[in-house]
Amino acid sequence: MYRTTQLTPPPLLPAPGALPAAGVARRAAQVLHRNWTGASTVPSRALYPHQWSWDSAFIAIGLRHVAPRRAQREVETLLRAQWSDGRVPHIVFNPAVPPAAYFPGPGFWRSSTAGRAAGAPRTVETSGLVQPPVHALAVWLTHCADPELSRSRSFLSRAYPKLAAWHRYLLGRRDAGGGGLAAVVHPWEQGMDNSPCWDVPLSRVTPAPEGSFRRADLDHGAPDDRPTDLDYGRYVRLAADYRDRHYADTRPVFDAFAVEDPSFNALLIASEHALARIAAELGLGGSARDERAERLTAALVARLWDPEREQFLCRDLGTDTLVPERGVTGLLPLVLPALPAPVVAGLLRTARGPCFGLGGAARLVPSYDLTGAAFDPHRYWRGPAWFNVNWLVERGLRVHGEHAEARALRAALVTTADASGFAEYVDPHTGRACGARGFSWTAALALDLVRTGTAPDSTPEGADGGASDETDDDGAKEEADDE
Repeated sequence: MYRTTQLTPPPLLPAPGALPAAGVARRAAQVLHRNWTGASTVPSRALYPHQWSWDSAFIAIGLRHVAPRRAQREVETLLRAQWSDGRVPHIVFNPAVPPAAYFPGPGFWRSSTAGRAAGAPRTVETSGLVQPPVHALAVWLTHCADPELSRSRSFLSRAYPKLAAWHRYLLGRRDAGGGGLAAVVHPWEQGMDNSPCWDVPLSRVTPAPEGSFRRADLDHGAPDDRPTDLDYGRYVRLAADYRDRHYADTRPVFDAFAVEDPSFNALLIASEHALARIAAELGLGGSARDERAERLTAALVARLWDPEREQFLCRDLGTDTLVPERGVTGLLPLVLPALPAPVVAGLLRTARGPCFGLGGAARLVPSYDLTGAAFDPHRYWRGPAWFNVNWLVERGLRVHGEHAEARALRAALVTTADASGFAEYVDPHTGRACGARGFSWTAALALDLVRTGTAPDSTPEGADGGASDETDDDGAKEEADDE
């Protein structure tokens, strides 16, 4: 059973704004320094010892302020593991990590053999799933931090064709519903793995047999904070079936589990806008990509907007119906500038209302409806607040001119991140730390919010991200701020 009683102990953290910004930036940079492997940054040394796709995008957004060359390399390392069909895998495995340190590891995915027909690389092992496509936005912001360095390294010209292929894959092979949006074929792809939004479509999946896998995540986290064994068994079954079908995006895969998710598609649209800016910078013209982003925004509204609930919902393609659960995924399209005004107004009312408590009942925006029957303030994605989600909400507030509210959320996010030890996630009411500590995207996004204060547009975000003192691409000398 999930906990449904909301406890209200005294706040565990200082009031927002109580911590000096310079100290927060220094401590955040130290987390990123400790988690750097020489080629990329692990989310957590203990729990997540490999490279994760959307983690690396968020990490680069923070790193650009203190180590722009390393931020570029973060994304480049990930993109070198791209499959020839265009997909960017959600995990790139480090061969130096013991196999038992993480499950499912390379021996489970068998990408270089099972993924050969789909174009998996032969020189590195990866998973076969994907994660939310925030990468083009990260590449553009990283370029803006130090355009001179970026141009000298041909960063954009090398990244652009890979990012374009990534978007073609999602908008082509993953359009399972035929409505123009990308579908996810596993909860791990959407990133909010354990959200109640997945309960109904996931219930149709027969779990892998008990004892057929070992959960390494329970070595580092409390069972009450992690997905249940039943749900994890379903995750394993879905992933194994996809692998055994050689990672082919075909009807049997879509029949097992296929969902159009609001935040996944919103980040694809935001990155399509970023690709337009990259194309313009390269002299390729970006208007066609901006027009595509606007068409995708219209498709998002047509297929996933619920005017009665005043938020976006997931569409279960197995039944072609909207899932009524209120996950924070339904608020994240706020990052899109071309949303119709009535939709923006509805999203803001929902965010400020009892379900998400923005500016009121919650310290940070929760991952799931505060009033929902499945709400749990500590269990993975079923209620806790996550820092990447709140970073996106803060950005969306600024996109739509809600600057005072954005400043308040920014202060709460930075303070809570630092005082929690840069936790993986926190109780949305008290800020109590949950999951791993020293979590990379928490540190990176807190650093980004400390270092930037401009609107999320195409201008360089803060002059402090200038040229680094790194000497080469091999990371021979680290940034001064990373000491």
